[in-house]
Amino acid sequence: MRVYVAGAYSADDVVGILNNMNKGIRLSTQVLLKGFSPFCPWLDFQFQLNLREDETLTVDDYYRYSIDWLKVSDVILLVPGWENSGGTLEEIRIAKELGIPVFETLEELETYRSEKFT
Repeated sequence: MRVYVAGAYSADDVVGILNNMNKGIRLSTQVLLKGFSPFCPWLDFQFQLNLREDETLTVDDYYRYSIDWLKVSDVILLVPGWENSGGTLEEIRIAKELGIPVFETLEELETYRSEKFT
């Protein structure tokens, strides 16, 4: 099952951003360990680190590619603290428009999987 993991990325300072990345990557790791296939937007920084001098990616490029993955995901799982993230609120709106279920905990996601696929 393809799980789009959504939550805050931005923050007021670099420590806040790193904390958000840690929470998102950790939950994505837990999702993978449970046998799901997570999309983890907090790993995007690796694209930025691999750009050459003549290459650029914009915030809009990252948003577009993330939303493309959201549209083909089976479900969304929210990282705690998502409530104040404008990006996450938009992702939830799109998911609901497309009929993609949204879960707030890994336990809810596991229950959904066991009810749907057993």
